[in-house]
Amino acid sequence: MNNATCIKLLNKSLLAGISLSLCVSSTFADSSWPAKEAGATAAGFTEQGIEALDAAMEKIVADQDVAGMVWLLAKDGEVATFETAGLNSVDTQTAMTMDSLFRIYSMTKPLTGVALMMLHEDGLWNFDDPVSKYVPKLAKLRIMSSYDADGNVELVAPARQPTMRELLNHSAGFGYGLSGDDPVNKAFRDTGVLASDDLDMLIDKVADIPLLFQPGEQWSYSIAVDIQGYIVQELSGQKFGDFLQQRIFQPLGMSDTGFYVKAKDVSRFAQVHNWDTERNRLVQRLPRTDRPSFLDPDRLESGGGGLVSSTHDYARFLQMLVNEGELDGARIISPESVRIMRTNSLRDELNLRGTATSAGQAGQGFGVDFAVIYDPKSANSPHSPGTYYWSGAAGTWFWVDPVQDMFLIGMIQAQGARRPGAGNMRNIARDIIYDSITD
Repeated sequence: MNNATCIKLLNKSLLAGISLSLCVSSTFADSSWPAKEAGATAAGFTEQGIEALDAAMEKIVADQDVAGMVWLLAKDGEVATFETAGLNSVDTQTAMTMDSLFRIYSMTKPLTGVALMMLHEDGLWNFDDPVSKYVPKLAKLRIMSSYDADGNVELVAPARQPTMRELLNHSAGFGYGLSGDDPVNKAFRDTGVLASDDLDMLIDKVADIPLLFQPGEQWSYSIAVDIQGYIVQELSGQKFGDFLQQRIFQPLGMSDTGFYVKAKDVSRFAQVHNWDTERNRLVQRLPRTDRPSFLDPDRLESGGGGLVSSTHDYARFLQMLVNEGELDGARIISPESVRIMRTNSLRDELNLRGTATSAGQAGQGFGVDFAVIYDPKSANSPHSPGTYYWSGAAGTWFWVDPVQDMFLIGMIQAQGARRPGAGNMRNIARDIIYDSITD
């Protein structure tokens, strides 16, 4: 019996009594991978290429483009490199380590997507269903058709309700408040949507804010994935964090991943830094005060950006996706669900970040909580067709190439100003890696 099956059985009260003895020995995965490097050759890269990658990332740190970094590259299930450089904190001079913890912010989104796809496999929702079927409070949303400089807004009824598919690919029309001076995004900031006490409060606030555009007409990064977390909670009957813990983190052996940092782990928690032009060096940023601390166990379980994780844990999640839903005997989702997640679902005329006035990013679309490179030539990318990726607000990033069975994850904590002339670490790493593949 695999881990995912055990977790499902343990969650069903009628079966728990007979299934417990079957599950005790297998509830937690052997999480040793990816503790050790197999090396460049074993993973299908040139030795010179991996040495160049490590040197380039070490230079990024030495140049003070970031305070510290952990990076991991794996191919065909073998770890080519898993290295670290620099500091968790410039104030305390604490070294960054392999088990440092990071605010992964929007890299939380793919985990939420996997959780929702698990419930899709259970037959609990469909892609073409209206979102309001699962979140009735969103049934009366209006569309902001225009507004003036004084903030006066003209609202119209939607031509139709946004669908689950549009919620998953950010074309439903919701705002976010991370940017934008329009009344919708201002309302997200003014009402403190992302500072809500819980997901119920978040939904109550979102229900009072109009959509930015008619569903399906544009792409706009949004609160959609926090709404997805609420739907997981409602359909499963569990707190969102409990669902993730029982159905994803435990089966995959992701013991360092959660919505807050435990007291015993604070020394491993990397701090956020930015470039200070006056002092001509990196400085540690003060903790933000507009939302609960990452040390607060009662903070919002944000499916869009709330998780803390380690490189090891997130690498296990990515390898599960490379393996099309399974890792070390734990089946999390089906191969078909993984393929759906990594397939562009935006309408033909719409690209990633495509709006009424911009064509967006050529050759790139969006699936289920991943950006997807469906045409690498148009995207000017060396990645294979179908490569999917995302990143976090503090600079963490990853990509998965399903043709090469390969992924890269980079963990940093940087926001705000960067050193003038700072290197583009993502493109530097990407180009070295693709030039180094031997097979």
